[in-house]
Amino acid sequence: MKATRATAELLSDRPVSALRGAGPKVVERLARLNIRSVQDLLLHLPSRYQDRTRLTPIGALRSGLEAVVEGTVEHCDVEMVPRRTLRATVRDDSGVLHLRFFHFGTALRARLRPGARVRCYGEPRNGFHGLEVIHPELTPIGGPEPVPMEQRLTPVYPVTEGLQQGTLRSLSEQAMDIYRSEGERVLPEGLSRAQLQRLRLPKLADALEGVHRPPATGWHDARVSTENSNVRRFVFEELLAHHLSLRRLRHRVQQRSATPLAGPPTLVDRFLGGLGFPLTGAQERVIREIQLDVSRAVPMMRLLQGDVGCGKTVVATAALLQAVANGRQAAFMAPTELLAEQHYRNLRAWLAPLEVSVVWLAGRLAAAERAQALNDVAEGCAGIVVGTHALFQEKVVFRDLALVVVDEQHRFGVHQRLALREKGRRSGRVPHQLIMTATPIPRTLAMAAYADLDVSVIDELPPGRSPVQTVVVPDRRRSEVIERVSQACRSGRQAYWVCTLIEESEALEAQAAEDAAQTLKEALPDLRIGLAHGRQKPAEREATMAEFKAGTLDVLVATTVIEVGVDVANASLMIIENAERLGLAQLHQLRGRVGRGTIESYCLLMYRGRLSDSARARLEVLRDSNDGFQIAQRDLQLRGPGEVLGIRQTGDLRFRVVDLARDQALLPEVRAVADELLEQHPESVETLLRRWIGDSDRYGEV
Repeated sequence: MKATRATAELLSDRPVSALRGAGPKVVERLARLNIRSVQDLLLHLPSRYQDRTRLTPIGALRSGLEAVVEGTVEHCDVEMVPRRTLRATVRDDSGVLHLRFFHFGTALRARLRPGARVRCYGEPRNGFHGLEVIHPELTPIGGPEPVPMEQRLTPVYPVTEGLQQGTLRSLSEQAMDIYRSEGERVLPEGLSRAQLQRLRLPKLADALEGVHRPPATGWHDARVSTENSNVRRFVFEELLAHHLSLRRLRHRVQQRSATPLAGPPTLVDRFLGGLGFPLTGAQERVIREIQLDVSRAVPMMRLLQGDVGCGKTVVATAALLQAVANGRQAAFMAPTELLAEQHYRNLRAWLAPLEVSVVWLAGRLAAAERAQALNDVAEGCAGIVVGTHALFQEKVVFRDLALVVVDEQHRFGVHQRLALREKGRRSGRVPHQLIMTATPIPRTLAMAAYADLDVSVIDELPPGRSPVQTVVVPDRRRSEVIERVSQACRSGRQAYWVCTLIEESEALEAQAAEDAAQTLKEALPDLRIGLAHGRQKPAEREATMAEFKAGTLDVLVATTVIEVGVDVANASLMIIENAERLGLAQLHQLRGRVGRGTIESYCLLMYRGRLSDSARARLEVLRDSNDGFQIAQRDLQLRGPGEVLGIRQTGDLRFRVVDLARDQALLPEVRAVADELLEQHPESVETLLRRWIGDSDRYGEV
């Protein structure tokens, strides 16, 4: 009986330590690649392949093209200049190849004794004495039995420091042997025959064989690509599993209850009527969507996205007031104190006439202020609580939290957002959630990353906004740029001068801003120039920004702290230094500080030195477009989903084989198959989730 149970044990439950050659150090290194089970080994796909199935005459070698050669060792010796190096030459009937080794021992020298025959694999390069290969793979072939050539392509796997290709190949081959002998009992198929036929995908067994030991025929290049159906099978499976996990989480949330925030929107109408400007059609539509959501006893899970300046804060405020109007509390969380302060000031100004209490909670509050704020929150005197991550600390206790709004959600860690939601868990009910982002997310990426959320898009800017003209200029034209600032300010306009550094150092950025401000004061003595950076005391920085907003400063020199939080309609010029060092999303956010009125506005992107291809591509995208969604789509192609979503900090969306920029065309079919599986094959849902997601789907509850 014991042997039968062991045979039926799933490969997901079998540790890699059970395989030959997987000692403690190897297991530790495999874990860095998220390989812990035999199943993980099978899902760790090669990044490319080597063709070792045929011999190449030495005379036919080409620099940069990997090849297999055979020959006789003519010479082998150790040289000490410039470093200890083993050099050897190998000859066949067509020519001579030089070999070079920096790490070697007596065993290698014995293999390369003059007269020995060897087979070498490596990438030849032009050297001082002709073509040479550094550290080729060697196989002795001088024995009585011929050494057969490889019959299939050789996989090259992604590795980590201290883990050799040979080790991974050996372990992967052992994993394949187990699967070949035990089949679906230890690694179930997951997709039906009809689905595979419709999708034109191979069976799991064929796909695994095809990616780990592909035949030499039928491959046009050495790269792993979804043009190959075996690779596409795993990409589709992983996308499907991810989508199913989010759908499951959505269903789980919908099984819980929330406080219905219904009733006439009288308070909301009074707020909107006092703004002094009409809403756009998109804002009105999204407010209706949110009001319908929160009026139900099912928790709202909605993502609100829109371009810079589209009016998301007004929409969020209407949602917050819907909670207050029902006698409940609402929380508004932002990632930085500056942005939290901006929201707090806006809400306090808008809601004071409505006698709605707004409390601010941040880490730098004085002890007495903090104690009072905590008491107001606990007693329910605070209808709306605005803050940073300080909101989810243990000492913060809400009396009746019914709605959570999270701004720029991708800057928060998963557990931080989960902790805030848990603050509102009361009598089995959880708060409604509205997640906002000013970084537009391409539709396909939103489908993959936020399948558990309803999505609202404010796709309309307020009337009267003029598009910002963007110009890319080299740093050597700095004097012309300074003159441009002078002209703008003398015509009654204001300007931003933003300083950035490649180092993530607030101190260095502050110094750069101080230097830039001093330079501008000397060059433009008749202009009023202010300075704002993260090293200043908040009150000092706030006073400077207030002066700029009031028009008593002509130029605001700042670090990227002004990416959010400063709205000045009279500012018509933005200078960004070292623009090549910033991502598209951040550049677009900064550019959004100008063009907020009807004045024709400009953004000058200054770069230093020679631009790399990727930096040039980023700056060209920004120069050619003001459409945040178009920019986001290009950002996805240039940098990948991890950077666009900011998920390196959150732990979400870590794919093994999927590249969303490459594979987004598969998403519509993924949704259709997910519907089928949920309705007709729930056992396959469990198989796929276990294979690709494991326990990580718990994070999606936030």
